[in-house]
Amino acid sequence: MSNNVEKTSAEATRPEAGQAGLFPPVNVVEDANGITLFADLPGVPKDKLGLQVEADTLTIEGEVSFAMPEGMESIHAEVSLPRYRRVFTLSKELDTEKVAAEFVNGVLTLRIPKAAHAQPRKIEIRVD
Repeated sequence: MSNNVEKTSAEATRPEAGQAGLFPPVNVVEDANGITLFADLPGVPKDKLGLQVEADTLTIEGEVSFAMPEGMESIHAEVSLPRYRRVFTLSKELDTEKVAAEFVNGVLTLRIPKAAHAQPRKIEIRVD
């Protein structure tokens, strides 16, 4: 992730005290029209995934759901917390009213466009 993306579009913060959760890996890609976040959330069903935008804060939360076959019990588990949580501070350049989300095969894709005032625009040159 380039420093430009982190500083201008989305900045990750650690979960707050009392809000413990796994810190899912996220890639942020910026282009001229906005940013796209790709978050890996394996084991999270769609109905246990939560997204919230409040002011300039984006919160991604998901509860891990591992179905244990009947009659079996786990003797070793490397996933100690049953949920994901990631919080981002979003740039004022982004239009949080137009966030689009897609969740396929454990990968959350969020597209957040830049606000109209932050979009590149072509300036016409008049000839007199």
